[in-house]
Amino acid sequence: MISKTNSFGLLGLDAYHVEIEIDTAKGLPAVTLVGLTDTAIKESKERVRSAIKNSGFQWPAQRITVNLAPSDIKKEGACFDLAIALGILASTGQINAETLKNYAFLGELSLDGQIRPVRGVLAISLAMANSTMKNLVLPAENAKEAGIVPNLSSWPQKSLKETIQFLADPALKQPFKLTPEQILSVNNYDLDFSEVKGQYFAKRAIEVAVSGGHNLVLIGPPGSGKTMLAKRIPTIMPGLTLDEALEITKIYSVAGMLLNKDGLIGNRPFRCPHHSISDIALIGGGGIPKPGEISLAHYGVLFLDELPEFNRKALETLRQPLEDNLICISRIKRSITFPASFILAAALNPCPCGNYFNPGKTCHCHPAKIKNYLGKISGPLLDRIDIHIEVPAAKYHELSSNLPTEGSAQIKERVNRARSIQIERFKSEGIICNAKMTHKQVLKYCLLGKEENELLKMAMSELQFSARAYDKILKIARTSADLAGCQNIKTEHISEAVQYRSLDRNSPI
Repeated sequence: MISKTNSFGLLGLDAYHVEIEIDTAKGLPAVTLVGLTDTAIKESKERVRSAIKNSGFQWPAQRITVNLAPSDIKKEGACFDLAIALGILASTGQINAETLKNYAFLGELSLDGQIRPVRGVLAISLAMANSTMKNLVLPAENAKEAGIVPNLSSWPQKSLKETIQFLADPALKQPFKLTPEQILSVNNYDLDFSEVKGQYFAKRAIEVAVSGGHNLVLIGPPGSGKTMLAKRIPTIMPGLTLDEALEITKIYSVAGMLLNKDGLIGNRPFRCPHHSISDIALIGGGGIPKPGEISLAHYGVLFLDELPEFNRKALETLRQPLEDNLICISRIKRSITFPASFILAAALNPCPCGNYFNPGKTCHCHPAKIKNYLGKISGPLLDRIDIHIEVPAAKYHELSSNLPTEGSAQIKERVNRARSIQIERFKSEGIICNAKMTHKQVLKYCLLGKEENELLKMAMSELQFSARAYDKILKIARTSADLAGCQNIKTEHISEAVQYRSLDRNSPI
């Protein structure tokens, strides 16, 4: 007898329908799994056998063939266990096969029949909400992911036995739904800019960077506070919209990293990978591509500490995502696109020993050694980083001061005002911040007066800025003007923008 059950698989950030066909026939007892299955699925026959027997049902002493269609897509994971078990029970007449038609099933089975959580439930729920199938039976621990999605009835279950009892009489339960208040759960940040002593220039540069969506690099000796500053960047970024939170949560769900159990992820991501990371781990990939660190930082911050220590190949893979805000991973049969719209924050020492700019210590690095150290960062990558700032070591009087300093809440208010100006300005341009402007848009929105032109001309000549720095300075100046509430760019905004181009000056860095 043949039975059919429904489930869903993952391909990138999208889900697709998987029809599971089970045929039981006379012959030597065996289970055959077909349909381009990975090792985890092939091992499911042992989990399913034990789960069925330990739930009080009969394991058939027959030849069982399980087909996962479509057969041309590679499938992975243990999320099909529950659907396979129910299909086998329906095929042998132990449960009514008709009750399975209107449901999709997700869940890994333990040997005693308990249902374990699986990844990608939010992506699957969103796909189901746009399909004709509106009922999802899933692990209880994944209930809140599915409960976010409208137009979908989710039925959380704890065990195979409980699932069969539910299918026998669905009217005994109500579908799980989150209330509007539970959907977006915003957590308070543990960090705040008020904890940073001194470093007023760096704080201001970070405020400008966040306001305009600019990438930035922090240059300074060890212990100057570069990492401390970078970790507090998300605390001044504009709050997430519901659509942004949904997209971030979907990425983390597919990656199996959804730690928030109360609804959507409400905080901007902050990802800080180690410098030994591979290019695949950074951009995503694998046999069945999964999101990498740049996608996990979507709508947040990707912080690369000790930038020159990263593998050159890994760093070069950032060039396209920084330009296009997405990463396309191509395989022989198909291409998968992951979103990657983030602020890149990087930190590096000015030389291998880190003391080049430290007045209290002596740098013993040879100029050629410094050049080779900084030469690990390619020009095309630096071309995509708008703001370069020096972070000197903090003075004792700054560290010991008990005077209150400005907190993240006050800085965030100014950032939000500047972002509102940009959103209004670019509402018909398809962008939301100054950093995304094309050259044509720079010419349109960054007009300069006579004095401003003369100042920029002098800076380009005296400081020997490259042509690539010209647009960057104008974009930063536009953001500085927005923070000041000025419609036109003034000389003080040009001056501030010029200060943020340390790596373009005629110096070892």
